[in-house]
Amino acid sequence: MSHRSSLVRVRHRRGMTLVEVLAVVVILGLLADTLAVGFSGAFSESRVELARTGVTIIKERVEMYQYSTGDLPSPSEGLTVLSGPDAIGKSYELTQDQLTDPWGRTYVFISPASDGSAFEIVCYGADGQPGGTGENQDISSRNLRGSN
Repeated sequence: MSHRSSLVRVRHRRGMTLVEVLAVVVILGLLADTLAVGFSGAFSESRVELARTGVTIIKERVEMYQYSTGDLPSPSEGLTVLSGPDAIGKSYELTQDQLTDPWGRTYVFISPASDGSAFEIVCYGADGQPGGTGENQDISSRNLRGSN
């Protein structure tokens, strides 16, 4: 009889049912969706931080330029003057990539700034438009610590 009971057990062993497979697929899909949302939030926060860092670096280079030459870049020169040597041969070592924000647009140089300061460096965020919140927020050298 023991031989027969082992045959019965073998017959009852089978693969996963369609319902079980669908349940696993749904659970994996929900898990993947949750991870994707988490990662996209982290990527947008990273871009904002990269833009903040970019504004800080460019602001420092404009200050170096001003110290070196005694003047700010002209509106016609804008920030491109920082990507090559100035009139006295000093280089500010910024590439065109460093003058481009994380969303592919050029940082904006405003001189004089609207608050009366000498200049302002601005990134308009993901939407490229003034104003906004979250990933679309403006990042300005006026709002950073130690602003000009």
